[in-house]
Amino acid sequence: MNCLDKIAPLFQGWEETMVWSCLQGIMGEAIYNDDFSSAVICSQDFCFFAGEPDSVLLQQVKGPLLVPRTKEWSVLIERYYGKRAIPEKRHAILKEPDVFDRKKLQMYVDALPDGYELSAIDKEMVPVLLAEAWSKDFCAAFDSPEDFVKRGLGFAALWNGVPVAGAGTYCIYHGGIEIEIDTREDHRRRGLASACGSRLILECLDRGLYPSWDAHDLRSVALAEKLGYHHGDSYDVYWIGE
Repeated sequence: MNCLDKIAPLFQGWEETMVWSCLQGIMGEAIYNDDFSSAVICSQDFCFFAGEPDSVLLQQVKGPLLVPRTKEWSVLIERYYGKRAIPEKRHAILKEPDVFDRKKLQMYVDALPDGYELSAIDKEMVPVLLAEAWSKDFCAAFDSPEDFVKRGLGFAALWNGVPVAGAGTYCIYHGGIEIEIDTREDHRRRGLASACGSRLILECLDRGLYPSWDAHDLRSVALAEKLGYHHGDSYDVYWIGE
């Protein structure tokens, strides 16, 4: 039994795609204590804490988003970081494979406003997206543009050839991806996120992949519900400030 197998019971039942991805040996890093009674999985900006609270593990992560599985972990995080630990709520979106209406999703794709072009994210576009704060998470989890094209998926709305909205792959796991959607601020409220998200969901369904979604705010929840998802439970996270 390898180390990931030994910590897997600590995360059992936690429906977080970044947790799954790490335990499957795909993306992310696991840190654990000697007897495997406590562990943290870190992937991109997130760190997921499970098992017995352990301040030594807490000191080994950088965050900035810490996700405690238990109240005891929350208490330890608040004690260790003090006022730097800013509590926030995120929103789980249910993973339901048969909820999508393909015709409705295609309708959102077809409603892309005049002047915009919908394009698959290719290796030439990846560096452009990585250079912008609003779009870098569409493909930041991958080792290179070539790696993204090989293992990731994404679509962008272009304005005069420049990406201004998109839906990409925040992480991958066996059988699915985690969707990341955003729109550049000066192009919001035009249906671009709906078009890009719908196109990515359709592509996932065509490939037999599940398009997982996790919402950072109620605006994201509303978009998810518009595209066919259902809101699950809210959960606590801590943003670690400077």
